[in-house]
Amino acid sequence: MTNHSQKTIMVIDDEVKHRDLYASALRDKTYKVVAFESAQEALDKVATIKPDMIISDVKMPGMDGITFLKKIRENYKELPFLLVTAFGDVRDAVSALKLGAVDYLEKPIDFDELRCAVNDALHISQNKNYSTNIPQELLDNIIAESPIMRSILENAYRVAQTEATVLLTGESGTGKEVFASFIHKASKRSKNSFVALNCAAIPANILASELFGHKKGAFTGAASHRKGIFLESDKGTLFLDEIGDMPLELQPSILRATETGRISPVGSDKEIDVDFRLIAATNSNLEKAVEEGSFRVDLFYRLNVISFELPPLRERQEDIIPMAHFFLARKGYKEKRFSKAAQDFLNNYTWPGNARELANAVERASIISNTDIILPEHLPPVIVNSKPTISLQSANSEIKTMEQLEKEAIKNALEKVNGNRTKACQLLGISRRALIYKIKRFAL
Repeated sequence: MTNHSQKTIMVIDDEVKHRDLYASALRDKTYKVVAFESAQEALDKVATIKPDMIISDVKMPGMDGITFLKKIRENYKELPFLLVTAFGDVRDAVSALKLGAVDYLEKPIDFDELRCAVNDALHISQNKNYSTNIPQELLDNIIAESPIMRSILENAYRVAQTEATVLLTGESGTGKEVFASFIHKASKRSKNSFVALNCAAIPANILASELFGHKKGAFTGAASHRKGIFLESDKGTLFLDEIGDMPLELQPSILRATETGRISPVGSDKEIDVDFRLIAATNSNLEKAVEEGSFRVDLFYRLNVISFELPPLRERQEDIIPMAHFFLARKGYKEKRFSKAAQDFLNNYTWPGNARELANAVERASIISNTDIILPEHLPPVIVNSKPTISLQSANSEIKTMEQLEKEAIKNALEKVNGNRTKACQLLGISRRALIYKIKRFAL
C-alpha cells in the first residue's frame, strides 16, 4: 500500500553498489527511492514518476549529470536536484549550482550528510517527532531546527496555555517579538489583539499617554481622547519591548496595571478595568538595573514569572541556512539559493546582529545577485572578510586560532569514542549535523 506522505526520490548512478547505498540511506517511511542506471532512462520516466527530488551522479556513460540537469530544467524549474561526484570537480559543481542544483556532494557519501542535504531541499525537519503537539500553523514564521530552539518552543507552547506574565531576554535581533507573537497565537487570547510597543522608541514625555491613554485637554496638544495600548490590548496580549528602558517614574503604574488590571488615563482621576496578558522583553540585564536602582525590584519580580532567554544565532548554527532560505522566500526570491561556499561563510560568521543582521545580509545578497545562485561575493564584506578569533592557551604555549582549537577538539573527541559520531556529539555538545559539517570542513 502506498504511503502518500512519502517523498519520491529519483536516484541515477551507473554503478549498482552506489544505487543500493542511496536506497539504504534514504528508503524509509519518509522516502521512496526509485533508481536508474542512466540519465536517459530517468529522463524518459520523470514525467510518469513525478519525483519530489532527483539525485544524480556527474560522471556517467552517455548523458552526464550536468547535461541531465540542463534537460530537467527545461520542463521542471523548481524540482530539487542534487549532484554527486567522485572527482570533487569544482567547475562541475559551480556549473551545477548556476543551473539550479540545490547542492553537490562528494564521494564517498556520508549517509547523514546525504539525509541532511535531502531534508534541507525538501524542508523536512531532522527530528521526525519535533513539535507533534504544536499546530503547524503556529510555526509558519519560526525556524527551529536547533535542539535549543525546539526545547524553548515546546516550553513556550505550554506556557501559552496559561495567563502567566512572560519575560523574554536575549541579545538584540534574536526575534523576541516573533516569539511573543507565537505565545499569543498559541494562547486562548489568539482571536483578540496582539499589541506591541517598543518602550525605547517613544520619548519619555509622551510614553505615559501611549501606554495609558489620555483625556481631552489633559495636556497641550491633547485635542481628543486617546485609548492607549493597554486598552487596545483588552482581552488580548500586550507586548512591551525594551522594558528595561521604561522610565522609573512610570514603573509604579505598570506594576499596578499588572497586579490589579486597572489603569488611569493621563488627566483622569478614575481607574479603568482592562484585561490583558503581558509579555515583556529586554536585551539589558534587569537584575543589574535593579541593583543600580534604575529598575524597581517589585516590578522585576512581577514580570519575571516565566522567563525565556532566546539564544543568539551563533549558538543555533542549525538554524542559519534554513533561516536564510526563509528570508529569501519572504522577500520574493524563492527561486534563489546559496552556493556551498556562501553557506560556509554564513555558517562561520558570528552574527553579532543575530537574525536581524542575517535578514539584511540575505536581502542585500538577493538584490546584488543577478542569477539564481548566491555566491560569496554577493554577501556583505564583513561576513566574507571575518577572521577567526585568536585564543591564548597559556603564557608558554603557542597561539592558536579558534579554528585550530575546534579541529583538535573534534579530532580528540572522535579518537576517544573510537569514531562513534553520536558519542562524539554528546562529548562536544553539538548536533550531529554540525559535527558532520565540521568533519568535512576540517577533512578529518
